[in-house]
Amino acid sequence: MNDEIALRVVMMTEGFQIDIADNVATLLGDAEAGMVRLRGQSAVQEIRLTQPIKTGHKVALCTLESGAAIVKYGVVIGEATRSIGVGEWVHLHNCRSRYDAQSSTLNIETGTREETPYV
Repeated sequence: MNDEIALRVVMMTEGFQIDIADNVATLLGDAEAGMVRLRGQSAVQEIRLTQPIKTGHKVALCTLESGAAIVKYGVVIGEATRSIGVGEWVHLHNCRSRYDAQSSTLNIETGTREETPYV
């Protein structure tokens, strides 16, 4: 092997689509904007993230118009409050619960109530 040849391994962040009906996937690691590999029940796909997304957070697998159902675990967990593009972070700033009105007022970073100290 030629000593001048350097091999670079690029680790691609992965995520998973829990149910085939889900229109969001959950990341298994922090990811910068760029390509991520998503595993589903029947396939592996790659999508381009439009922004950094943290471990455990959701990414849109398709365009979600305002009012569209957010589906995870094969069930509706909320609705889009504005249009959300493919590869965009899906969280408190662009969706709300259909079951819990208070969730729309939670801190976007911590997920806690604003008056609750987070340490």
